[in-house]
Amino acid sequence: MTDTSLAIPVLPLEAEAAPLPSLGISIAPLAAPAPPAPPAAAAPAAPANPLERVAWKAERLDALDYFELLGIDTDASAAMVKRAFYTESRAYHPDRFFHLTDEAFKTRVHDVYKRVTEAYFVLRDDTRRSKYLADITGPDRAHKLRFDEVAEKETQAATKKQAEEQIGTHPKGRQLYAAGVAELEREQYAAAERSLKMALTYEPQNALYKEKLALAQGKLFEATRGNVFKIT
Repeated sequence: MTDTSLAIPVLPLEAEAAPLPSLGISIAPLAAPAPPAPPAAAAPAAPANPLERVAWKAERLDALDYFELLGIDTDASAAMVKRAFYTESRAYHPDRFFHLTDEAFKTRVHDVYKRVTEAYFVLRDDTRRSKYLADITGPDRAHKLRFDEVAEKETQAATKKQAEEQIGTHPKGRQLYAAGVAELEREQYAAAERSLKMALTYEPQNALYKEKLALAQGKLFEATRGNVFKIT
């Protein structure tokens, strides 16, 4: 008699080969690694020959901003701006090329020299420089490379606004400050001191008020010693 209590049923071959139920996850084949990007080409350097250098810069004049024109970084110090201007203005001064007979070339020299001077006019002034830097780093860079009359008017308006804000934000403080300045001009130093002290009660942190008050007090001190002198 055969004991069938421990018999293991044998599944049909088809059942053993049935695929596992899908989990809804697809595995994409591994992508081949991307080839390394070629190194960026370095910007072409200006020629060393003075004549070739003028032509090279003249051809690119309308695509260069003032920093590029002077060969300085956008965070260059005032001393670096001045030094770069002197270097470039000497290199492109029309007197260096007066002996040439090519009038078209002389015109290009003049254009480059004029643009270098223009760059220095803008970059030496903190307010103009700030406005210009904001323009050339914005989306409208191509149309802002030159600091034109519109930009100059905008800068003047910003300077005026800054001066007004510096004079004071409180109407009474501004009024007393104006009175103190007028009294200083009339050499009424004691009255000027009083007005400026009152102005500071409205705006105690105003540096301009403090500066004028110190001036009035200094004048008053000298006046009381019989040594009155005029403001220069």
